[in-house]
Formats: sequence, structure tokens, C-alpha cells
Amino acid sequence: MENILVTGGAGFIGSQFIRMMLSEHSGYEIVNMDLLTYAGNPDNLKGYEDHPWYHFEQGDIRDREKIREVFCTYDIDTVVNFAAESHVDRSIDGPEVFLQTNIMGAQALMDIAKERWKVNPEDKYSREYKPDVKFLQVSTDEVYGALGPTGKFTEESPLLPNSPYSASKAGVDLIVRAYFQTFGLPVNITRCSNNYGPFQHPEKFIPLMITHALQDKPLPVYGDGKQVRDWIHVADHCRAILAVLEKGRAGEIYNVGGNNEKANIDIVKAILMTLGKPETLITYVRDRPAHDRRYAIDNTKITGELGWSPSYTFEEGLEETIRWYEERERKNPES
Repeated sequence: MENILVTGGAGFIGSQFIRMMLSEHSGYEIVNMDLLTYAGNPDNLKGYEDHPWYHFEQGDIRDREKIREVFCTYDIDTVVNFAAESHVDRSIDGPEVFLQTNIMGAQALMDIAKERWKVNPEDKYSREYKPDVKFLQVSTDEVYGALGPTGKFTEESPLLPNSPYSASKAGVDLIVRAYFQTFGLPVNITRCSNNYGPFQHPEKFIPLMITHALQDKPLPVYGDGKQVRDWIHVADHCRAILAVLEKGRAGEIYNVGGNNEKANIDIVKAILMTLGKPETLITYVRDRPAHDRRYAIDNTKITGELGWSPSYTFEEGLEETIRWYEERERKNPES
């Protein structure tokens, strides 16, 4: 049985990955290590707490002793690092925690993985590791910066981050690459476009718009709302991660995109139309600094090499997401 350490597994994407693995796949034991900050919600895994292949460890990915304890206790052979500070607005208000968690935390994880997985850990030049071990860093398309009106990001695109958040993620990616080049640590990096779906924290764009619309509150739209993003349903993203774990070539980067380019304002209007709410709820607010205008992912590499492709259309995924938050609002009107 493969023993997977999922860091940040109580968050939006990490919890979706864990639910998928426990409900749809056998042969994997899942250890969820999460600090349970504001973005980590144990309710995201409600009903799985007593699953025989699931274990939870509360801890900080910067805590090397805790990581070492988890590796030893569960004989970890795979790491999927979702743990990160990820909200751009928060990174503008306080960059330091993004650098500490996203960069130093990932380095701590890789150091312990290298220590535990090397056949001869005493030989600093050895590149021989135990079979079937892997470290997967979950990154973002935001490391590439902004696109013009045409073209798409490929794995060869330069890293040109424009926010403290995206800069911290680009920094991690470079360190992960360096650990492969220098130490031979078996790694992969996935860079995904914007995720959406049930269980996402309400500070993020789509759930924020849905929850405000449900409560007849103004929907704050940055600038003119014409920023374009490539959207992917979180379930499709998690299937892509599993494909990279199972078939990805060591040291490779895989872009994960949903082939759904949408302007923010068009999504807002679609949410209002679905909920039967007036467009007068839209409130344009001052744009945030260095707000990237457009992202788009070329996912040719992962579709061609690994056979993965997105299954959700944006329309059906958005409908599902709206109904999930609608039901949540009905059950918890004060949340």
C-alpha cells in the first residue's frame, strides 16, 4: 500500500483530493497534515474521520521534527504539498507569512523526504533513492505573470510573478527544481489554473460572489471586471494530480488547465442570472495592485503524455457549485 502525506489536506483542494482518493481508489493510505489555520476546515472531511485508510496530524510544514515524526510513524513514500498561503489580497497586506510558509515549509518537507528516502543518506552526493517515492509540489499558473490578449502559458514560459503570493510560489518551484537537479529528489510540479467548486473558502472569487448574491449583498468587482482567467473544477484538478503521481516523469512540470477562459464580470452575471438576482447588485471597486489581466493554460503536455483531460464544462461545474452554496446557506443562514 502506498502511503501518501497530503499537506494542507483540510483546505479546499487538498480535502477534495483526499475525498477522491478514499472514495474512488484503493491501495493508498492517506495522512493529512494540516495546521488548521482559517483556510483549513475539518468539516471538509466530515464522514471520513474514521476511515481505515485515513489519518490526521495537526502540524506546521515548517516544523521539521513534526514532519520527521509523521514520516517515521507512517512510512511515507509520497508527498503531495497543497499547504500554502494562497490569497493574493492577504499577501499584499502581509507578505512575510507567505514567504515563510510557502517557501521554507516546502523546503522543510523536501529535506525530510530526502533524508528518509535516500538509500545512503550519509552520502551527500548520492542520487539513489528508494523505489516508488515522489514529492509533488502543487503550484499555480500565477507564477507566469500576466498574458496579453492572445497566447497561453506553457511549461517553458518564463516565471514573472506579480504579487507576493505568486512570487512565493515561483520561489518554491525553483527550489523544487533545484532539489531535483542537485540531489536527484524525485519531484514533479503541477501548475494549475483557477479552481472552483464546493467547499471553497468564501473569500475566494466565485464563492464570494455566490454568497453575497444569496444574501442580496453588493458583489464587489475589481476594476472593470474584465480580467480573464482559465477555470477548472477542483475535481478535474485532483484527477490531474493523481495522473502525475502515477505516470509523471521525475523532474517534469505539468500545466493543468480547464480550457475555460472567462472574464470575471461574465461569471458574476452568470451567477446572478442562475440565482434570479438583479445585476444592480454588482458594485465596481478599486482594482488591487498588480492585478494580472489574463491567464490561460496550454495543457497539451499533460493531456498528451498522461492521458488526462478535464471532464467538467464550466457551465455544469458552476451550476453544481452554486447549488452547493445555496444548500449550505439554507442550512446555515448565519454562516
